[in-house]
Amino acid sequence: MNNMNWNYPTTIWFGADKIEDLANACLNLKIKSPLFVTDKDLLNLPMTSKVIEKLKKDFDHLQVFSQFSGNPTGKNVMDGVSLYVERKCDGVIAFGGGSALDVGKGIAFMCGQKRPIWDFEDIGDYWTRADGNKISPIIAVPTTAGTGSETGRASAIINEETGIKKIIFHPKILPSIVILDPNLTKDLPPRITAATGMDALAHNLEAFCAPGFHPMADGIALEGMRLIKNSLIEVYKNGTNIEARSEMLAASSMGSTAFQKGLGAIHSLSHPINAQFDVHHGLSNAIFMPYVLTFNKSVIERRIISICNFLNLNSTFESFLEWILDLRKELKIPHKLSDVMDCNEIDLEKLSLMAFEDPSTGGNPKKITKDDLKEMYKKSISGELF
Repeated sequence: MNNMNWNYPTTIWFGADKIEDLANACLNLKIKSPLFVTDKDLLNLPMTSKVIEKLKKDFDHLQVFSQFSGNPTGKNVMDGVSLYVERKCDGVIAFGGGSALDVGKGIAFMCGQKRPIWDFEDIGDYWTRADGNKISPIIAVPTTAGTGSETGRASAIINEETGIKKIIFHPKILPSIVILDPNLTKDLPPRITAATGMDALAHNLEAFCAPGFHPMADGIALEGMRLIKNSLIEVYKNGTNIEARSEMLAASSMGSTAFQKGLGAIHSLSHPINAQFDVHHGLSNAIFMPYVLTFNKSVIERRIISICNFLNLNSTFESFLEWILDLRKELKIPHKLSDVMDCNEIDLEKLSLMAFEDPSTGGNPKKITKDDLKEMYKKSISGELF
């Protein structure tokens, strides 16, 4: 696969061994004292250590922040901000999966703001409360192919006081340079490869089915789903296939680019589960996917058939649903929420309200109520489709 530089939605340096250009990316953005942000699990892996050691040779004042793990909190972001300000950093390198990218973007955003991070939730024009001139430059380097946070203008952060995952938005937290290097993903274990790949599929699928006219997003989402159909099973079985890893990285970034059009109930249902029970976001998206599809069938059937035509599936809603169910089975994704967590004592009323108030709910193609979301939770626990 040829190397190339893309400029939509931001500058993307794509290809095997592109991580070697990380120092050049810093120089391109005039970053002299970078803060390298990665999660505590990734920090000590040989791959990460190699990148950090190489950067230390290029930058005398490199700082590293890693005091967080999956499903990061507002405190994690603000701890990073404290280090950033104390050490007089001038830019962020966000390296890792969705959590690391979201924290890195959050630090670069909040290092110059005076209001609490929750004042910038993705509601209306809350983002205009921020001082856009005080947002530091960001370089994003994903090491998974799922969230697509590297091409997103938001961070998903848990408010630890309420236990609710919030979407923090500002147009300028879109990273200025993204490095997509498939070599950084080839050692992902199959379980994480599967969950993150299904996350990318959820982004492309919900974006395509979201209401509204956005042909650019629709085209990107369709091609993203084709790449996933072509390569997800392959990277799950053979993680060292660099061409397949490249396609999944591209599909992940494409999903995040496309969902500027909107998301839907898959994400509405997932966010409370991620925040309250620390379930992996891609895994919960994969579990909820068929229940949301069947709930939305009356509204999205024609859109789903057009996906089938593009993916060379039989041109019926049932054919697409069967493909999703077979894909999950091959990836060893559980069919029920109750297969991954104890659902006996969960508060469905609380979860349903959280899901209803989630920003993704507004993008669902079928009008949805709190009771609808509660019913989808029940279906996902019992395993019964609509």
